[in-house]
Amino acid sequence: MTLPSSRPQTMAEKILSRRGTQTVYAGDLAVVDVDQVMVVDSIAQSFIERMQRDLNAVPKYPERVSIVIDHVAPASTVSVAQAQKEAREYAAQTGVRLFDVGRGICHQVLMEEGLARPGWIVLGSDSHSTTYGAVAAFGSGMGATDIALAAASGKTWLKVPESVKVTLSGKLQPGVSAKDVALEMIRQLGADGATYESIEIHAGDRFTRGERMTLANLCVEAGAKAGLVVPGGEVLTAYGYEVPEWVYPDEGARYVRDLVIDLSALAPRMSAPSEVDNVHDVADLRGLHVDQVFIGTCTNGRLEDLHAAAEVLRGRRVSPGTRLLVIPASSEIMEQAMEDGTLLTLQRAGAVLGTPGCGPCMGRHQGVLAPGEVCVSTSNRNFIGRMGDKDARIYLASPAVAAATAVMGRVALPADLLEAV
Repeated sequence: MTLPSSRPQTMAEKILSRRGTQTVYAGDLAVVDVDQVMVVDSIAQSFIERMQRDLNAVPKYPERVSIVIDHVAPASTVSVAQAQKEAREYAAQTGVRLFDVGRGICHQVLMEEGLARPGWIVLGSDSHSTTYGAVAAFGSGMGATDIALAAASGKTWLKVPESVKVTLSGKLQPGVSAKDVALEMIRQLGADGATYESIEIHAGDRFTRGERMTLANLCVEAGAKAGLVVPGGEVLTAYGYEVPEWVYPDEGARYVRDLVIDLSALAPRMSAPSEVDNVHDVADLRGLHVDQVFIGTCTNGRLEDLHAAAEVLRGRRVSPGTRLLVIPASSEIMEQAMEDGTLLTLQRAGAVLGTPGCGPCMGRHQGVLAPGEVCVSTSNRNFIGRMGDKDARIYLASPAVAAATAVMGRVALPADLLEAV
């Protein structure tokens, strides 16, 4: 179906027009079909209550609903275990998909399972559902009530967001990653600089799908409703799905802002406490003592991230007095890292390996921080109290910088390890 268009459209406008009944533009209200609804364990009880008590409904399309037990997996308390038991029972009763403990983080799992595809609308009960924009799906996070309504009806309504255009130019220098690009983007936009807007990233053929997931994942940290990466590179050929021509933005589409980032001028970045947009060159923070390093999460727990860390750690040891936690984003990634020796390299360096899932990212288990401790994490948030005590401090960085920091016991670049020999 080709919808008539009176003026050029952004990616967000195109997807919401295609999945609805009429052509829409920024500011319009749209009722759209939802291709996948994702529910995480931490909100599953509320979702089930809304469905059964408030709506007296079952999922209209069970095949379009997935429950993922990832945020506190395995269960840390009896109450968490009970909630997860109820989620399993609900999935068995209704026929929705269930990805149980150990399968991995919701966004990674749905991507691996082909449950997020170009041009789709994917709603998740997790704010980092913008991640699905890596493959040009309109991914957005919603609360339990909206998620339940989408599951019960197969539809949702929303205001079509305005779009911010982010163009990436030039070539990354050695040691600079997609995480650094994302942090620089947030620095320039600000923590609320794209509130209820769609960030449309023009990256050409640069970046793997995993790197694009990092870019889209962090869009919400600028307040975005969605983060869409224009299809290119391996996304076009490597994953067995069609990238329709209609999903690309039109020339002349209207954007509220146009940001250009010169990759060739970018150095490794680090976000300092306690806002994600408090971004600095890693070199400016060099030498800060670090108690814990965490490599993983939906931002940087993929195989290429573990490879980057292992490359730094190979033949080296984690500094005494510093803990290194490594948690792959999925069981598939863990198996691949087992097969190619990456996990053995990390283990020999002194890393503590965890069950695929979110780990300590949200401060509920598997490595929470004590008062006054400092953590360098490859995750996406460094808010006060995010990973444990309110007096702990969190710095966000790439896997390579995190690994170098673990070896030195203080904030460091990989190049610092060569100088220390």
